[in-house]
Amino acid sequence: MSDLSFRAMAFTFKIRDFFSPREYIVKEVGIKEGDRVLDFGCGPGSYVLAVAELVGKSGKVYALDVQPLAIEMVKKIAAKNKLTNVETILSDKKTGLPDESVDVGLLHDVFHDLTDPKGVLEELHRVLKTDGILSLSDHHMKHDEIITNITNRNFFRLFKEGEKTYSFAKTK
Repeated sequence: MSDLSFRAMAFTFKIRDFFSPREYIVKEVGIKEGDRVLDFGCGPGSYVLAVAELVGKSGKVYALDVQPLAIEMVKKIAAKNKLTNVETILSDKKTGLPDESVDVGLLHDVFHDLTDPKGVLEELHRVLKTDGILSLSDHHMKHDEIITNITNRNFFRLFKEGEKTYSFAKTK
């Protein structure tokens, strides 16, 4: 995505977030204080502040994106809000995180746009703890498409459908 396209998308997300704040969506996921959360495809950081508040100072938010402007925007959000529990990762899929080190993986507003969804799911499966949760929210995809795409490799199974999110448990 070009810088101009990314900036346009970031602007539309600000409008969206004004009318539909992201904290209502992340509360549905069940993120707890002390959790380590990977916001995969964090974009301009729509979820970062809400997630950072939920995990508290004892938790951690890893904001990953392939777009350098996204990482820059997340760093600005973290600095402006004095968030010491946010770390950025510039990557298309490799997180650099240890195996089974993440409690919750967020794939919000991004799955439909991934160039290597299978590779991303493999990486998420690797970094999620045994009892980890993969949360997906993507209004560009239909219900059956979401379920099939996430469960077809037997890495995850659907365990909860919320109003805005699908929660998958790690298998194997």
